[in-house]
Amino acid sequence: MNNLLINYLNKSLTPYHAHDNAVKLLEKNGFAELKENQTFNVKVGGKYFVSRDGSALIAFKVGEDFAFNIVASHSDSPCFKLKFNPEIKVENYVKFNVEKYGGGLLYSWLDRPVTVAGRVILTDGKTFESQTFTSSKTFVIPSLAIHLNRGVNDGLKLNPQVDLSPIADVFKTGGLEEELKSFAGDRRIADYDLFVVCSQAPFTSGYEDELLCSPRIDNLASAISSLESLIASTPKSIAVAYIADNEEVGSSTKQGAGSKFLFDVLRRISESLGKSNEFDNALASSFIVSDDNAHAIHPNHPELSDPTNRVKMGEGIVIKHHANQNYTTDAFSSSIIKKIFEDANVKYQDFFMRSDMPCGGTLGAISSHQVSIRSVDIGLAQLAMHSAVETFAIKDYSFAVEGLKKFFSCKIVADGAKKVTVEC
Repeated sequence: MNNLLINYLNKSLTPYHAHDNAVKLLEKNGFAELKENQTFNVKVGGKYFVSRDGSALIAFKVGEDFAFNIVASHSDSPCFKLKFNPEIKVENYVKFNVEKYGGGLLYSWLDRPVTVAGRVILTDGKTFESQTFTSSKTFVIPSLAIHLNRGVNDGLKLNPQVDLSPIADVFKTGGLEEELKSFAGDRRIADYDLFVVCSQAPFTSGYEDELLCSPRIDNLASAISSLESLIASTPKSIAVAYIADNEEVGSSTKQGAGSKFLFDVLRRISESLGKSNEFDNALASSFIVSDDNAHAIHPNHPELSDPTNRVKMGEGIVIKHHANQNYTTDAFSSSIIKKIFEDANVKYQDFFMRSDMPCGGTLGAISSHQVSIRSVDIGLAQLAMHSAVETFAIKDYSFAVEGLKKFFSCKIVADGAKKVTVEC
């Protein structure tokens, strides 16, 4: 069992937690922080990271060759965001007033342990500082008993305003306010971004404990595998792990994949290395692995998978294809990543959606709007994507770490638009 993976899934309740836990891991492994409001001082052989807004992060190692091998993932998952004036009083109950964040499987949140977590902005009246917050309490979103909803098993439709409010308390009010005041200490709470998140601990399932069930597998499994691989790699070029925020709501924020964050950092690395004039040349020999997850065949609904491309958990990294380029994979990028995985003795498989079903997008195509370089979409095969608790095969995580480590260690050189050499 990979303790790094388990701990990261368990403790990274929100993107702010995911960021902070990533920073701790990077600092423990000798990565130095660079700040966007300061001049970068980057040297060959160095290890660095840059944060944006406390929820997105770019970590990188600098090899001798000037090109970028990038793995992109995201830190957010579907959940619920707490509104201001969050307490709703109904009879002797106090409920939290929430709104949806992202497109989650709403029914999966009922009758599970949830908590409140996120960031709180503290101020002394002059300076404002973000602090990551986790409530010490557990809450629940209760189902309506079948006796009061006899047709529930014929179809369930949940109203986010009515049916998905967690119970904060019975009889008493002000519990969250008191907890936040205690957290703030001598300072005042100026504002907050707080979420209701699933707090169920990860657990294994199956007779051989081969499956891992956990909140936030999509996409924290990708995020932590990219960091673990980066730390273990010896790159020839500049190896970059990019963890963006807000993928589940469109990526069009200053810390999302639609922002200039990645482009800005790559450009500033170039400037610091004294290679500004070579930046565009370097992008031509660069490569992005968009690392989001994929749908495995569901044992109860195998008919919903593509007839000839059957993705199975435990059978390796998934390479994702789509005719309309919802995924960025093409024949060239697929060939390159398959060669790299083969050199690493890592299994892989190809994913296509059924032709009569719509396909979701990833941050690969969105990132390409800002940094237009060759790209491939991959991920881990999983079940129950966007559920409060998702499932994937632990074996596939090991494939991901080894495959990405090899990718970070390879040199990819383009000779015009139609020829690429890969040296691993």
